[in-house]
Amino acid sequence: MIMVLFFHSYDLILLGDPQEFVKKFLEFEANMVFSAEGFCWPDRWLKVSQDSYPDVPDGKRYLCSGGIVSHKHLFKRLGENVTISSFCLLFHTFTFPHRRKVYGFQTSLQHNPLNPYFADEVEIKFDEKKAWLVNNEYNTQPLVAHGNGPSKLFLNYLGNYLPDKWNMEDGCTVCDKATISLDNVKEYPKIFMGFFIEKPTPFIPEFLRRMMLQNYPKKHIDLFIHNTVAYHKSQITEWLTDEVRNQFNSVTVLQPEDNVQEDEARNLAVEMCQTKKCDYLFSVDGSVVLTNKDTLKILIEQNRPILAPIMTKDGKMWSNFWGAIGSDGYYARSRDYIAIVQNQRKGVWNVPHISATYLIQKQVLSEMKGIFTGDKFDPDMTMCKNLREKGIFMYATNLNEFGRLLETDNYRTKMLHNDLWEIFDNKKDWEEKYIHENYSQNFNLSVQFAQPCPDVFWFPIVTETFAKHLVEEMENFGDWSGGKHEDKRLSGGYENVPTDDIHMNQINFEREWLHFLKQYIVPVNGRIFPGYHSEGRAIMNFVVKYDPNRQYYLRPHHDSSTYTINMALSRPGIDYGGGGCRFIRYNCQVTETRIGWSFMHPGRLTHYHEGLPVTWGKRYIMVSFIDP
Repeated sequence: MIMVLFFHSYDLILLGDPQEFVKKFLEFEANMVFSAEGFCWPDRWLKVSQDSYPDVPDGKRYLCSGGIVSHKHLFKRLGENVTISSFCLLFHTFTFPHRRKVYGFQTSLQHNPLNPYFADEVEIKFDEKKAWLVNNEYNTQPLVAHGNGPSKLFLNYLGNYLPDKWNMEDGCTVCDKATISLDNVKEYPKIFMGFFIEKPTPFIPEFLRRMMLQNYPKKHIDLFIHNTVAYHKSQITEWLTDEVRNQFNSVTVLQPEDNVQEDEARNLAVEMCQTKKCDYLFSVDGSVVLTNKDTLKILIEQNRPILAPIMTKDGKMWSNFWGAIGSDGYYARSRDYIAIVQNQRKGVWNVPHISATYLIQKQVLSEMKGIFTGDKFDPDMTMCKNLREKGIFMYATNLNEFGRLLETDNYRTKMLHNDLWEIFDNKKDWEEKYIHENYSQNFNLSVQFAQPCPDVFWFPIVTETFAKHLVEEMENFGDWSGGKHEDKRLSGGYENVPTDDIHMNQINFEREWLHFLKQYIVPVNGRIFPGYHSEGRAIMNFVVKYDPNRQYYLRPHHDSSTYTINMALSRPGIDYGGGGCRFIRYNCQVTETRIGWSFMHPGRLTHYHEGLPVTWGKRYIMVSFIDP
């Protein structure tokens, strides 16, 4: 027996081998089997005729040319000039109007009218070693998945798993098929690397330094920087020294005064990449935290036309890819989105949208002239929409860990060091920048706390960068109290033992500081004073300045607290001379403090203390009276 199988070839997936097709065809006991659909084409007026298309008890009424399986001799009955697109109409309606016996089978993915990028009636089933497609409406396992019209994106989703591309036990079975290796290459590919800073973004100095750590020869990279934010201009200029510039093949920088819009800059990067005959365009937004130093090499080796490393905002489901798109062109959650972003499923995924960072191969760039420009969507959405319309696939990979994305929506640039305020939105990056590298040792039970005086515990807490930034914020604010007894900032208007200080609430840092106390000080207190459960409450939180030309010492006093922290923000012998703290009851003083380290001691009754005179320079300390 000779069979003929005809299917649309550019938008379908064959889900079985030839033997399965033969078996299914024979089960129909028919000479010819057509696929069927819910609308009449190419002559929609024929649907009114019961003679042309009688009602069917089950399934779709109208035949279509999406799939035809037949004995060979029936195809010879067609005239040579009859197009296959109209074959269904001709055959079913006119050729054998009275003695037909044909059977329809569904190949087309019927889309949801509210969301054309989902096909409601089908789903993928899994066991440990296999994935297969199930049609829940007919309780069948289709041999063909045909993505007709908008459902082509859903077909791409199916293609990530079928046939035999992914299973629960092995994960992705084909992800290494097209890979290349950069090991032992004579010359690395040429990269055009673009940094795009299009909105106020935290931790830009760290972003720039981190990108320099990519394990790729800089002389094979042409660097392009586009920045539209005035606040970041000095950060870029400070980083881009001659030493840094000379490491790259070339450097191009566009700053706010150049008045180049984002879509224009991204289009320009495509053009410059082609002009410089690059092999790849590597686009990275300022909100990207690449912690994997081999990211660029990994993306090259995974070898896809356009490939994005999957990253999420820390602790959130927000990522730089979409698994599906709604009818309005915006995000819709795909069936596997959560599993992918949580790394329960790993692979290289065909997706309809990527953003933030991606690698583009040079052969794709010729299709991308002006691709970021549109009048409705932002540049990334416009790019992806245009690529989808051109039939160019985009991929996203989570085979490796690459890093994370920053939260930028709440970032403001009105202060001097705005990253200090990111303790809530970008905790991990805030900790990397501002929490002392040895902070975790405070909870190592084999390490004893230093006690320079009885019940005065000394431990690392913040970085020198934190100390420097906090001092500079206070000096930038500048409204020091002058060490006067009269103090309108206090509820009673009077301070018995005044210091020359600025309160945290004066620079709008009170909320962040109280959170800091609960997150990083209270746990240390729990180890130092077991059995006492601190609430981390603090009314008095302030930076003190000792200056020989202003207030240079502090007379003996008790603190209004259950316990006090006293954090050094400057360096003895370098930033100032003299100074320190003397605990009178024990006749014990501490003068050689360490920047970023804090004392913790009881505030009332036992630890009567004084601030020793500063002889030159300026000494700064951060003080909190906790659980008053």
